[in-house]
Amino acid sequence: MQFPLIISYTFDQYFHVVSLITSRYILVAGAAFLFFYVLFKNKLFNKKIQNSLPKNKDYFREFAYSILTILIFGVIIINIMGNPQIKQYTKVYDDIGQRGWLYYFTAFPIMLIIHDTYFYWTHRMMHHKSLFKIFHLVHHQSINPSPWAAYSFHPLEAIVENGIFIIFAFSFPLHKTHIPIFFLFSIIYNVYGHLGWELYPKGFSKSLIGKWMNTSVSHNQHHRYFKGNYGLYLLFWDRIMGTLRDDYDAVFEEVKNR
Repeated sequence: MQFPLIISYTFDQYFHVVSLITSRYILVAGAAFLFFYVLFKNKLFNKKIQNSLPKNKDYFREFAYSILTILIFGVIIINIMGNPQIKQYTKVYDDIGQRGWLYYFTAFPIMLIIHDTYFYWTHRMMHHKSLFKIFHLVHHQSINPSPWAAYSFHPLEAIVENGIFIIFAFSFPLHKTHIPIFFLFSIIYNVYGHLGWELYPKGFSKSLIGKWMNTSVSHNQHHRYFKGNYGLYLLFWDRIMGTLRDDYDAVFEEVKNR
C-alpha cells in the first residue's frame, strides 16, 4: 500500500502560503494598531475597554507568537493543498459552475457557523485545568490584548486552531476561493475581537441581532477574567450553554456611554 508523501512541495510554494497569511495579518492588525494605538491613542483612550495600554514587551510577544503560528498554519495547509496525493481526497473544486452561485454564497454562513462551533468547544476544552497551561496560557498572557494578539498561540494551540481548515477541506464541497476569502474575514473579525475598543454602537448587545454577535467587549472580558465568553463570531453557544458573563451587557453599555 502506498502512503501519501508527508512533504511534496517546494519552498517557494510554502513561502507563498506563509507570505499570504503574514501579509493579511500585518496589514489588518497593523492598520488597527496604527489607528488606535498610535495616531488616535490619546483622543480615543477614554473609550478603551480597559483604561490602560499593554507594554511594548506584550506587543513583541504577541507578534512573535503570531508569526510562529503562521509558520505552523503554512505547514498544515501546504501539506494538504500542495500534495496531490492528499488533495485528491479533499472536497475543494475549481469551477463555480459545478455547484452554482447560490451554493457558492450559501457556503459562507455555513462555514461561519461550523467555525464558530468548532472554536467554542475547542476553546472551552483548552480551558480545562489539565490542558490550559499546555495549550492556551500563551494566548492568555495578553490580559489586555492588542490587535497583534490575533494569532498569538502556543504551537499546540496553533495546530488546534488550524484544525478548522482540515475540517473545511474534507467535510463538504468548497470552491478554491472559499477558504482564502473566509479566512480574510476571520482575521479581520479576530483583530476586532482583540482590538481593545468597541466598534459596534450603543445598545447593540441587546438588539435583536446584536445579542447573538460576539463583540470586542465580550472577548476582552474573556482575556481579562479568563472565564466565560468563549465564542468567536457569535454568542450563540455562550448564551445557550450559560457561559456568557452576567455583567457583559452592563459592561458593554458602560463602555459605549463614556
